[in-house]
Amino acid sequence: MKKDIHPEYRPVVFNDLASGTKFFTRSTVKTEKTIEWEDGNTYPLVDVEISSASHPFYTGKQRILDSAGRVEKFKDRYKGFGKRK
Repeated sequence: MKKDIHPEYRPVVFNDLASGTKFFTRSTVKTEKTIEWEDGNTYPLVDVEISSASHPFYTGKQRILDSAGRVEKFKDRYKGFGKRK
């Protein structure tokens, strides 16, 4: 491997802002924030909007859409469409 061209691969903590879950892993991401982890050491902290802990696909908590209301609006809008006068 060439020297001085690869980013630093180090332990990092990812914080899911939606659920508050924290993941300890390794990454090359750069950040200024730090956090003290359970082992007493300080690690870089990266805030993420959504992760596997809060994503509806992984949690199975998908939002139910009001499809009946949409169907009624569609029918009301186009109830006279195609009829000859």
